[in-house]
Amino acid sequence: MSDDEIRQLYRKGEDATVAFIMALLKELEQLKQPGKETPSPSTPSGMRPVYSKPSKKGKSRKPGRKKGHAGVRRQKPERIDKHEQHTLECCPDCHHSIGDSFETRIRYTEEIVTLPTEVTEHTIHRYWCVHCKKIVEPKVTAALPKATIGLKTLIFSCWLHYAQGITLEKILQIFKGAFQMTVSKGALVQSWQKIAQILKPIYDDIATQAKQSAVLHIDETGWRVCAATYWLWCFTNDKLVYFVIDRSRGSPVVKKVLGHFFQGILISDFFSAYNCLIAMAKQKCFSHLFTELAKVDIRNKSDQWKKFRKKLRRFLKDAIRIHKNIKELDEQQLANNKNQLHKRLQEMYAQTYQDRDTKRLAKRLEKHKDELLTFLDHPEISHDNNHAERQLRPAVISRKNSYCNRSEKGAETQAIFMSIFRTLYLRNIDPIDSLMNMVKYYLNNNQLPEHWEDSCTSYG
Repeated sequence: MSDDEIRQLYRKGEDATVAFIMALLKELEQLKQPGKETPSPSTPSGMRPVYSKPSKKGKSRKPGRKKGHAGVRRQKPERIDKHEQHTLECCPDCHHSIGDSFETRIRYTEEIVTLPTEVTEHTIHRYWCVHCKKIVEPKVTAALPKATIGLKTLIFSCWLHYAQGITLEKILQIFKGAFQMTVSKGALVQSWQKIAQILKPIYDDIATQAKQSAVLHIDETGWRVCAATYWLWCFTNDKLVYFVIDRSRGSPVVKKVLGHFFQGILISDFFSAYNCLIAMAKQKCFSHLFTELAKVDIRNKSDQWKKFRKKLRRFLKDAIRIHKNIKELDEQQLANNKNQLHKRLQEMYAQTYQDRDTKRLAKRLEKHKDELLTFLDHPEISHDNNHAERQLRPAVISRKNSYCNRSEKGAETQAIFMSIFRTLYLRNIDPIDSLMNMVKYYLNNNQLPEHWEDSCTSYG
């Protein structure tokens, strides 16, 4: 404030001055709270975090395995491609001559072979079919039709981009630096889109399997297509991942994938788009409730909130503890514990609250009262939606690196490859050899294998 502004404030009287000073003190107190460190005046506004986590108190977990666990080392290779003999004529320390060796030891090393690419000249013999009255020739499955880039190279580049999140520019650098191979961006992108259309039946089959799953996690995150706001939807369990990139963030996407009725258990956060779907059972994520409690606790210091937060936190932890020890409880003990939890839940949302945050969370508990303790009725499911969060994380990293997609076709290709690669990863299947076998089968038969899983190669 300038000198004149301060004098004008003083002339307004004692009440105005006191109110202004109290407002400044309140703002200063908020800045001193954990997670809101005061930035330097020279720090640009774009570099000031809206919310920063407080430093972790206490000692962090020591890396490595816990004491008592058996050690693990790299397994012996299944094949040996090369043998080398290592001998000495003199001592490496004193350089004195030595005799014959009295014993040997074996050591294995694995190395990447970085050689120039292998160029194959295909001599294709053509024939005249008397019956069909046309020229016929054998099919080449080493590459896509009219393509000069090998099929394995294309599948490998797809895996780098869509599974590992490496940008197109860096893929070209990898090919040039490691394999002495020059490829254009357009050639790769167009080939990726062609392969995606070949593999689309597998993508559709994953969607069918997701719809028929007994348990399914669902989550969404922001995406960009042609600089417009889209949404990346993730439907997943321990055997599959199905991604959808859509302009809508509403319930129509959920209904389009799962229909109006899902015959399994749906695990999600509290986003309203999932409420429209009718399911056999639903489980809401406890982790989102814990996060909500932590965020509100930073800015809300009212007594009513503190009491409510303490009750809700204890309720969530007690439910998780019962789930961990559920095998040790008989049917009667489990039923009594569940009844007690339901009573505690009802007591929390049935009361009348004045605090705004407390009222909001109590309303949420009442709305989803039948979807919070489902994991106690079905012990095989989790109380959180962390599985969907973990499957979305690689896509979020890729989004940060590649700035999403520049066309609708590119978005469809992105969803197809991410779904297939993440599904193969969960099933411990080699993605490069498996996809190469399937595309070769398609080039030879104009269709994919009826049971595509049978043509996949496991990591072993």
